[in-house]
Amino acid sequence: MEPYVLAVDQGTSSTKSLLLDATGAVVARAGVPLSQTHPGPGLVEQDALAILASVRQAVTDCLKDIDPRAVAGIALSTQRESVVLWDAATGTPVAPLVSWQDQRGSEQAARLRQAGMGEEIRRRTGLPLDPMFSALKMAALLDRHDPSRIRSSTGALRLGTVDAFLLHALTGNPVTEIGNASRTQLLNLATSDWDDDLLEAFGIPRAALSEIVASTGPFGRLRGLAPLADGTPVLAVMGDSHAALFSHAGWRTGVVKATYGTGSSVMTVADSPAPADRVCTTIAWSTGRPTFAHEANIRSAGRTLTWLAELLGISPDELIALAADADAGDVTLVPAFGGIGAPWWDSQAVPVLAGFDLGTGRAQLARAALESVAYQVGDVLAALPGLRQVVADGGLSRSDALMRLQADVADVAVARTTHHDLSAAGVAQLAGLGLGLWTTAELEKRADTDLQVFTPTWHEETRRPAVERWHRRLTAARDLGTRGKQRTT
Repeated sequence: MEPYVLAVDQGTSSTKSLLLDATGAVVARAGVPLSQTHPGPGLVEQDALAILASVRQAVTDCLKDIDPRAVAGIALSTQRESVVLWDAATGTPVAPLVSWQDQRGSEQAARLRQAGMGEEIRRRTGLPLDPMFSALKMAALLDRHDPSRIRSSTGALRLGTVDAFLLHALTGNPVTEIGNASRTQLLNLATSDWDDDLLEAFGIPRAALSEIVASTGPFGRLRGLAPLADGTPVLAVMGDSHAALFSHAGWRTGVVKATYGTGSSVMTVADSPAPADRVCTTIAWSTGRPTFAHEANIRSAGRTLTWLAELLGISPDELIALAADADAGDVTLVPAFGGIGAPWWDSQAVPVLAGFDLGTGRAQLARAALESVAYQVGDVLAALPGLRQVVADGGLSRSDALMRLQADVADVAVARTTHHDLSAAGVAQLAGLGLGLWTTAELEKRADTDLQVFTPTWHEETRRPAVERWHRRLTAARDLGTRGKQRTT
């Protein structure tokens, strides 16, 4: 019987599943949408049990016409910095999932920064002190649900990223994958282990965290994930952005992956864990020894478009179509919802809409929203060293208008893959390597086929003033945020 690999991609807006055969072809797929709630300013949550249910549903739907005995194992890619707090004995979440977009750790981040710990945290973890990362969310959850730290110190309460929660629920094993662990701001890149000094600084008991393992495990075997048989192995786990980089054969130096999703991740492999200027250093994956990467994280990419679409009462697809043929004129939207991410890392920045007047219509607003994605990614491409090839993926990359904008704004050719669901495909490819279904050379050849390339068309006299205008409005968003903070302190 031909072996299959079942990949599950648990993302912010949906959970998807892909079934790949021994040639790497997708033979079945399924998807389950998910929602978010916003219970207060800067707060973003999801239902952790709904996420688990979506995994079960996606697996069931994907395998409805497939003999589950042919599945050699599953691979799991997940949203990364989001945090779940659950009861270790029952596996039941004791609070909603706190999303990677959530800003509830801002005040503690400011206190740690004022205490002079920002640079040391960055040196050890490769990550700037920012509420996007998991540690501040973990601390906020414990402050509310276990302020004494009694239950978490005994391991009765478990804290972890989504991969840790799902692995515990599906296998019973308290483990977490190293790439996801590197996004918590609690892992020391030099040791590939939890850092005791950082655990103390953030107030996180080690006993509440899962054991760190490589991207190929060991993760344990499934139980109760019908229609798969109990004992089916979990073969590979990766963060979703890491898995997308892997799918591009991103272990090759100079390949820069830009994922256009709810947020955006721009990532390329690095030679060492040494911190880079203005971008993160992280562990992309490990199959025995860590592969490091530089990454820039943008908080609001596709989410900017869905926000504006909801505001205008149209669908995101209608908004993108409206933007494709529009001219924004002087209108600029800086989508600093919850601050601005890389390469600026300013959590105090506020959203700014500038350059509009009474004649401004929805088409100009739509175009400004689309341009905001290209300008943010352009800023981080300029900050990444050794750029040789930019490869684009993610749902928003399907917009030809955005890809042309990106090439023009960044003044670099952008290659868009014609394949979708790269996070699921990438983690499945890692699993298939372990099974001997394909080689790295075959994966490199596969990654270089079916690419559509967008080349720059703007002259420098067009590009330079456009980028300068974006930076002026971005500076205004940061200045307004700083002045607003000063008025409230």
